Amino acid sequence: MSTLGGIAVIFDLDGTLVDSEPNYFEAGRQTLAEQGITDFTWSDHEGYVGISTQETLALLKERYGLAVPLDTLLADTNRRYLELARPATPVYPEMRKFVELLAAEGVPMAVASGSSPEAIEAILAGTGLATHLRTVVSADEVAHGKPAPDVFLEAARRLGAAPADCVVLEDAAPGAAAAHAAGMRCIAIPYVAAQADDAAFATAGLLLRGGQAEFTAQSAYAWLAGSAPAS
Repeated sequence: MSTLGGIAVIFDLDGTLVDSEPNYFEAGRQTLAEQGITDFTWSDHEGYVGISTQETLALLKERYGLAVPLDTLLADTNRRYLELARPATPVYPEMRKFVELLAAEGVPMAVASGSSPEAIEAILAGTGLATHLRTVVSADEVAHGKPAPDVFLEAARRLGAAPADCVVLEDAAPGAAAAHAAGMRCIAIPYVAAQADDAAFATAGLLLRGGQAEFTAQSAYAWLAGSAPAS
């Protein structure tokens, strides 16, 4: 029996398990450049961290008044992203340790992400995380992406876990808001340091303001063990 009792852990993917945001930025930048928008910056991209690829592109289509269909933008961006991501998507080392630690304890785990199912599958397979993370939910499979709770509630359903027994790991404010709306506890590891004061992060059970530089597998495990419901 795990010292974590009946806890289940749900991971966001991008910016939480893997540092994929640079690839998403580049894919989006290339797609916009093809449409004549050449001034999209990393700072612009940071404003969309934590919401699904589809919703990001819908917002960008509106922002820049693009006539091209959203489906075309999405297909172009996902294709470019996969070309960049397959050969090179780094896993945060302490996150890999954490996944392995939980796997050794038999803790149920899932991934709930705003990325497409194809992108999630490619990343998990390419990084070797698929060995331990077999339950996967994409925002494409539910009615609403983060900050709505849909992806996390669906992940809990697939794990057979009550939302109150789930702990979410998230790097973005919309994800922290989604976890709170789902009735789940959250370990928040802000990807964009300047967003650490966002009200959504204040709902997290554990907020690591220093982001990934502050996260360790052992400290996260100790926090989980300390917050586990009595079995």
